[in-house]
Amino acid sequence: MSGHSKWSQIKRQKGMADVKRGATFTKLANAITIAARLGGSGDPNSSPRLRMAVEAARQVNMPKDNVQRAIDRGLGKLPGQVLEEVAYEGFGPGKVAYLIEGVTDNRLRTNQEVKNLFDRAGGALGGPGSTAYMFDRKGEIKVKTRGGNKDDELLELIDLGADDVEDFEEDNIQKYLVYTEGSELNTMGTKITQAGFEIEEQDLTYKPNMVTEVKDANVAQKVMEFTEKLEDLDDVQKVYANFDIPDEMVE
Repeated sequence: MSGHSKWSQIKRQKGMADVKRGATFTKLANAITIAARLGGSGDPNSSPRLRMAVEAARQVNMPKDNVQRAIDRGLGKLPGQVLEEVAYEGFGPGKVAYLIEGVTDNRLRTNQEVKNLFDRAGGALGGPGSTAYMFDRKGEIKVKTRGGNKDDELLELIDLGADDVEDFEEDNIQKYLVYTEGSELNTMGTKITQAGFEIEEQDLTYKPNMVTEVKDANVAQKVMEFTEKLEDLDDVQKVYANFDIPDEMVE
C-alpha cells in the first residue's frame, strides 16, 4: 500500500487528527458547493460527485443546514465569494511526487501558500503534467471483511471486476481497498454490497502507478510532516502522493 492510502493508516497509527472539526466542515462545504455548481443540481441522486460530497459530510455529522447552505451557494441562491477549483503538482522531500486538489476564493493566495510549503520543505512546485503521469484516476472503495478467509475474500472481490485489491488491518479488523475505473465506481459499489460486504467509504482518487520508496527515517519524517502541512491548508481538499514508507519507520 502506498501514497494516500498508506497516509491514512499512518495518521491513525501516530494518533494524528485528520483535521480539526471546523476545518473539516469548511472543506466539505466548499466541496459540496463546487459539486452543486458543476452539476447544476441540488439533488445528490442526479449528481455522483454531489452525492459523494454529501455522504462525506454525513460521515462527520455535518449539520443538514450547513449542507443545504453549501448546495444553495453552489446554485447561486445565496450571496458569497465565488469558489474555483485549483490543482497543483510537485515534488516534496525525498523526491516524492504529489498531486493536490483544492477549492479557493483567492487563487493567488492559495498558489503562494502551497508554493511556500514546497519551498520550505526543500521540494519544488511543478507545472501541469510534472507528476500527473505517475497517477491513475480510479474509483476507490474501502470494504470491511465479512469475517471469512482473507485470500478467499480477495479473490471474490477481484472476481467482481475490480482492477486491483489491497488488504490491510485497521483497529484489528481486516479491510480491503478495491480499485476500479472511475466510471464504474457506483456499479462496483453495488456489486460489493450485493455480495454481502460492508462499504465504509467510496470516492474517486488518484492511485500511484509509480512508487517512490523512502528508506531513510529522517526523510520519512519530513515526508509525513510535509503531507500533514499540505492537508492542513484551508484551501486544500485532497493530497495524493506516491511514497512507500516501511511500517517500522512509522511506529
